[in-house]
Amino acid sequence: MVNKAHFGKRIAAMRRRSGLSQADLAETLGVTSQAVSKWECG
Repeated sequence: MVNKAHFGKRIAAMRRRSGLSQADLAETLGVTSQAVSKWECG
């Protein structure tokens, strides 16, 4: 089973490493920035 907190931290780290904001990542993936925030918060 995937640990949600670990998954969220990895998404946030990869996003920051790529120089993207939550809004930028959300637009790229076709989701809302609120969804990205929820993923990152676990």
